[in-house]
Amino acid sequence: MTLKLKKFPVNGKTVCIAGAGPSGLAAGYFLSQLGYSCDIYEARSEPGGVLRWGIPRYRLPDAVVKSEIERIKKTGVKIICNTPMTQNLLQDVKDRYHAIFIGCGHGRSLKMNIPGETMAFDGLEFLNRLRNGKAVSPNGTAAVIGGGNTAIDVARSLVRLGATTTLVYRRRKQDMPAFKDEVEMADKEGVRIMELYSPLEINEDNGEYVLSLQRMKTSGMETDRGQARVIPDGQNTHHLRVQKIIVAIGAEPSSPWQLPLHKNAETLYLSHCSFMASDPPLLFGGDLTNTIKSVTDAVASGKQAAMALDIFFKQGRHAITDRLNSCLVGNGPALSMECYTGGNRLARNSHIVSHDDINLDYFSQTFRVESKSIAIDKRMNSFDEIEATFTIKQVMEETRRCFNCGICNACDNCRIFCPEIAVILQGSERKINLDYCKGCGICVFECPRSAMDLEEEL
Repeated sequence: MTLKLKKFPVNGKTVCIAGAGPSGLAAGYFLSQLGYSCDIYEARSEPGGVLRWGIPRYRLPDAVVKSEIERIKKTGVKIICNTPMTQNLLQDVKDRYHAIFIGCGHGRSLKMNIPGETMAFDGLEFLNRLRNGKAVSPNGTAAVIGGGNTAIDVARSLVRLGATTTLVYRRRKQDMPAFKDEVEMADKEGVRIMELYSPLEINEDNGEYVLSLQRMKTSGMETDRGQARVIPDGQNTHHLRVQKIIVAIGAEPSSPWQLPLHKNAETLYLSHCSFMASDPPLLFGGDLTNTIKSVTDAVASGKQAAMALDIFFKQGRHAITDRLNSCLVGNGPALSMECYTGGNRLARNSHIVSHDDINLDYFSQTFRVESKSIAIDKRMNSFDEIEATFTIKQVMEETRRCFNCGICNACDNCRIFCPEIAVILQGSERKINLDYCKGCGICVFECPRSAMDLEEEL
């Protein structure tokens, strides 16, 4: 069961997309819905990007990825694999497409630049091999260096392969950029987390590796992201002896040209993508532009790029920002494609309704549908999906619990309870007759979903 957006007829314009990862696939999907013909060029043998080659199966099974990609292909999106987007190819496609979206992602791991680093294994390559059934044997004990989602994925995968795993992070545990629930899961599954230790060098000794670590301490200052700044804690060092060391301290684009230009007057910098009004228009998205490197933000990037490009072709560059802002949902950067295409989801108030704003007298209490998960002790030797997928019946049960916060469902409580009969029906809309309204607020109080506000008249 899927939500079907309004699909526009083919408009004759073609878009080249570099990278069949989350942002590229999202851009292709939404552009196809808007009437564009899209070709996605993918360097690997199969599409999916991090969905296919990076995220372990216990979090995202292959069948789910393939099913979603097939849905996208059925919309008319063409995916051309084994074709990396090089600078030469980019110059060639500029003459054949009306626009280009670059969403190549971060495919090259960052280096620590310490002595002996070549003896460590690359985290992205480890996950890549794991997804292909070619993971390197952990041989008993392993150390993972890093604090992001990739490092956590590597550590949890090593546990499943039978390794006694230690994760080394140079800041405090609470400063780790990895998702907090993933860090908690790693903890529960037996990953030992050494916080406030920074790698110094790697040496080999009798078939094992010795990872020398510098003890760190907080300096009392914070980074721009709110993390504690750390400094060396004197000469305090530690030596960790393991059979394998895997590095996952971050990643960057495989080629510098894949990065958008910074502080360029011709570039429009949006919340999730960059738009260059060149000939043809050139857009950058995904990890290349997002501050938060997540699949969700990458999909949002592709969606925003699709909408921005459509606005550009229909109204011009000057209209992009205002038109996108008119489709915002809530007080964040989330965009409604249904609102943009003129569907039933009309423009909403940016106010986010809290639980206290809901009139619970009009709702009966039902319990949340809890997803089943594999017990901790049974995860250690299995890459089976941890969180079971909801059945259609469970999905429907859970969606029925939705309050539809802030959305008028025409219950007519405002008209029924208004003592002055000041709420009048005009077509399908309810209007307030200010000549009779005395501002008592009864209509707002009796609105079950907080779809009404009481404001002082200016």
